[in-house]
Amino acid sequence: MTDIDIASKYKMKNIEEIGKKLNLKDLDLYGKYKAKINFENIKNKKLGKLILVTAITPTKMGEGKTTVSIGLCDALNSLGKKACLALREPSMGPVFGVKGGATGGGKSQIVPMEDINLHFNGDFHAITAANNLLCAAIDNHIFQDNKLNIDPKTICFNRCLDVNDRILRNIKLENREEHFQITAASEIMTILCLAKDYKDLQKRLDNILVGFTFDKKPVYAKDLKVSSALAVILKEALKPNLVQTLYGNPAIVHGGPFANISIGCNSLIATKTALKLSDIVVTEAGFGSDLGAEKFLDIKCRAGSLKPNAIVLVVTCRALQFSSLENLQAHLDNLQQFSVPIVVAINKFNNDKEEDINKIIDFCNKNNVDAKVTTAYINGDKGAQELALKVLEKIKLKNNFHYLYKTSDTIEDKLLTLTEKIYHANKIEYSSEALKKIEIIKKIGKENLPICVAKTQYSISDDSKKIGYPKDYPIYVKDIKIYSGAEFIVVLLGNILTLPGLSKKPAFENIKLDKNNNIKGIF
Repeated sequence: MTDIDIASKYKMKNIEEIGKKLNLKDLDLYGKYKAKINFENIKNKKLGKLILVTAITPTKMGEGKTTVSIGLCDALNSLGKKACLALREPSMGPVFGVKGGATGGGKSQIVPMEDINLHFNGDFHAITAANNLLCAAIDNHIFQDNKLNIDPKTICFNRCLDVNDRILRNIKLENREEHFQITAASEIMTILCLAKDYKDLQKRLDNILVGFTFDKKPVYAKDLKVSSALAVILKEALKPNLVQTLYGNPAIVHGGPFANISIGCNSLIATKTALKLSDIVVTEAGFGSDLGAEKFLDIKCRAGSLKPNAIVLVVTCRALQFSSLENLQAHLDNLQQFSVPIVVAINKFNNDKEEDINKIIDFCNKNNVDAKVTTAYINGDKGAQELALKVLEKIKLKNNFHYLYKTSDTIEDKLLTLTEKIYHANKIEYSSEALKKIEIIKKIGKENLPICVAKTQYSISDDSKKIGYPKDYPIYVKDIKIYSGAEFIVVLLGNILTLPGLSKKPAFENIKLDKNNNIKGIF
């Protein structure tokens, strides 16, 4: 059976019943099974324990981080703990592209999976609309006499859409070039995900850098008198969404930035809301430790004063057959630098051989790292109970969590730290364009921000062909962007693209309505 067929066999609980598990009474209902949480009404609550789920370098189909996260939360609840999920929303780009949906799989899913995968409660649409209103305001201002004296060639804020469409990567407008990106990579998405509240949302929207004047002075969204309207568009989208697992456990799902070209984490509001409402929160960050996890730990935790209590590293035999056990070593080396207890979760597939599973366990034992097999996809909550018990041990331990760099370091030094400690390279090569951008960032006083690296997810390096554990190689910085509203600096490595294209056989070919108007084909 497909995931959507499995999900259809479970009877969902009314969302108000799910809310009661978290002592939530003030919900904005979106039908029977979805709701938005009025997060500002949740005051002065002691925060629960935080578990981050990440992974080794994935194959193109992913290694089941979300499935493991959901299974772990279900298992914790089955053991009598008050646990909640905090996950990202899926982008329709991958849903209709190659990877498919992002709501887990098998008996480890969040539901209603069709609604979550397809323009869930309108959040992505609101982000896209706000982003493109700002773009329209920029071009309209230039058209209407350009009183701010904006140089069209310096515009650095681009249009977006939630669809894979390579033809829009580079287009020619009347007076300049435009470069669309996918909504999940947009600065508005990251602003939504890092904003602490409505006041902070407005401040961040005000401070979006849109370009420069002809005399090289920065122009911000507030200068165009449009940022308040952006906040209005995002008013409802800022509220986190409440749904449920197949076992009726609460899941707060909100925000969906990609990890290879953005921060790869769900919203700070969603995570903090979950921490206030439950004893244990399970969250995940996209792709491997070199992408989502590093950004979660160095950017999101810094922005929200979060401290993770344990990290779960998901591995599969499939991925290690492609990239070798050395890749597991690379990700362990990366994560151990943050001084947070680690558990390796071996996400077992039906065709995995016991000897391959045992190799991973032996490898972890030799490295003094605990490893547990999880079969949540097949066995649901019971399949993740051993993992849950080990995680419960780890979150009781004190840890010395710390960031890898100081924001006061220079841009070059912050990137060098990541280069050496996370990508295990020994040299940085900058394009002339990147060097110019660094000087501009310094001149406008935005140097003291965290670094968000955009790069391939298929290697810890900037080259997807370098598999396993590459070391002592140069990385290439193609370009640098300043996300002054989101409050970080984007560094683009190698040939990373901010608007994916569709494959030769896209997933949308299998998605349809059946004779009863039920959605089929999402996997």
